[in-house]
Amino acid sequence: MSKPTFPLNAWYAAAYDVELKRALLPRTICNKPVVLYRKENGTPVALADACWHRLVPLSLGRLDGDNVICGYHGLEYDDTGRCVYMPSQDTINPSACVKSYPIAEKHRFIWIWPGDPALADPALIPDLHWNQDPDWAADGKLIEVKCDYRLVVDNLMDLTHETFVHGSSIGNRAVAEAPFEASHSDRFAYITRWMENIDPPPFWRKQYGRPGKVDRWQIIRFEAPCTVTIDVGVAETGTGAQQGDRSKGVNGYVLNTITPSTDKTCLYFWAFARNYDLGNQARTHELREGVAGVFREDEEVLEAQQRAIEANPDHQFYNLNIDAGSMWARKLIDRMIDAETNPESRPRMAAAE
Repeated sequence: MSKPTFPLNAWYAAAYDVELKRALLPRTICNKPVVLYRKENGTPVALADACWHRLVPLSLGRLDGDNVICGYHGLEYDDTGRCVYMPSQDTINPSACVKSYPIAEKHRFIWIWPGDPALADPALIPDLHWNQDPDWAADGKLIEVKCDYRLVVDNLMDLTHETFVHGSSIGNRAVAEAPFEASHSDRFAYITRWMENIDPPPFWRKQYGRPGKVDRWQIIRFEAPCTVTIDVGVAETGTGAQQGDRSKGVNGYVLNTITPSTDKTCLYFWAFARNYDLGNQARTHELREGVAGVFREDEEVLEAQQRAIEANPDHQFYNLNIDAGSMWARKLIDRMIDAETNPESRPRMAAAE
């Protein structure tokens, strides 16, 4: 039996908050079909998407109040997954239930915990507060990518690819040539890159809005198993951005959380947040669509990579210096998986730093 590629004892984004309505939303999370919906009071619910009776997906049924009615034989389940009605009989089999998953709503995402419910501590939900912070304007999308979720993590932890994949928007030679620093802790890995006295690439030239050289930064934080936040921006050269004064520039955060759907597909939730020109909704829309175009370029590369991996199952990756961040991310993921398959190796779980 092959080793799992993702841990189950973790919070995974299942949907954007606006996706979840008074309707049944099917999703596959960590190889588990689930059905999501909101109760009448707005509380989210996540149940296994298979009727106890004949395994027909509950998502093919309908809502009645806070209950789900199977679309095949009419069995009715409450929000805990307990069957509360069976057609043509008064007695309900006490084993008639479907799995209910811990679920939470935070930072504009609906989070689900597919593992041991007793370990589902809301304090462990990844920190993506920029997505709803009034001091930031943010918006994003969901991409369903046909690749192992770890390939998306690799892509985000090594931004030198911007030079070659995104040369018309966010990439230039400075990204590939600038030195970087890598560090890690029990659940986090970090990559810090500063590019000083450079010409900004097209995307940042437009955001900056004035001529001249800039100091550019990319500060990446990976939170195991699958969340990456990237502190990005440019400021007038020599005005102290690296020392903490970003007042002469523009600052954004690229927010990414990637949910394994199956072993070879994933749900990639992303948003771009900025702390400038906050009231300009047109700019928010323009940035969302612009970043979406950048990520479509990534999607094409990653799906091609996945196809190549499947065609060469015995191939071993070779690592370069630029892979330091992705190597640490994978080590942290493996530690979480090992903790589930070998409890003696379980690290102490802690809330976001």
